[in-house]
Amino acid sequence: MDFDLENPLTSFDARRPDSVSSLFDAESEQCFPDHGGFNGPARQAALSLIFQVRAQFALNIDPFVPYLAVNYLDRFLSKQTVPVREKPWMVRLLSISCLTLASKMMKIDFSIADFQRQEGFIFDAQTIRRMELLILGALEWRMRSVTPFCFLSFFLTFFSPNDPPLITPLKARASEILFKAQTEVKLMEYKPSILAATALLSASHELFPIQFPSFRNAISRCVYVNKEKLFMCWNVIQNMVMDGCDSAFVMDLSRDTPLTVLDVHCSSSESEKTDGRDLKKRRTDGFCDDTCHLSRAQRW
Repeated sequence: MDFDLENPLTSFDARRPDSVSSLFDAESEQCFPDHGGFNGPARQAALSLIFQVRAQFALNIDPFVPYLAVNYLDRFLSKQTVPVREKPWMVRLLSISCLTLASKMMKIDFSIADFQRQEGFIFDAQTIRRMELLILGALEWRMRSVTPFCFLSFFLTFFSPNDPPLITPLKARASEILFKAQTEVKLMEYKPSILAATALLSASHELFPIQFPSFRNAISRCVYVNKEKLFMCWNVIQNMVMDGCDSAFVMDLSRDTPLTVLDVHCSSSESEKTDGRDLKKRRTDGFCDDTCHLSRAQRW
């Protein structure tokens, strides 16, 4: 069966509750809570090379190929250490091998030879093959990665009205956010489902603000969603895409509850005392403007 990044499980059927449950069960190994232990220089160098390929072959390669390659890269680095200083060539070989594995999984043909020549290094097919086997071993041959894209269709069912003219741009914008999210190391600790839900909420808030509150409430009540993680992920993503977090998400999740998510205190005098560093911190904490700050979080 061909590999589909949006439907990686061969037996998945969105109409069956047990299939949906199995998809959420399969995502546990796709997040990296201990991302602080990652080899930062190695990942940064590898990402640079993979994204360079994405830019160079933009018209000839499926964008899911470099995305899947980065997924393989992160899973590999979570288990193996790459001596980037002693063997800088190994990072290049790792990047190319992740790309070739991803292209094989997606059954997309593209030649890496031209890119290698431009970069001034060329690895022969046998060398790349050996690195591919090393990656496969580290990943235990589990190449059908469960990514945030697997959950977009599921969470889109919570959006109302469920009309194609709204769903299509919503999904497209969420996909753009997910592609960008791969560069943010702070997001590595979140499960793919949380990333998918948050990307859709961010896209909804941007494109369809009227529908956003009900969409937010519906997703937050989903039995598969950890609301605390959802809120934390929202802050990181909003800071990434907007250079600040909008306060809309931290309002009441439903009008029929007496508890707000956060206590919001407004004070113009505090605004006058705030310098640039305080403003930046408040934005990452979910500030709505220069006069509002969040004092404490309550349970959702």
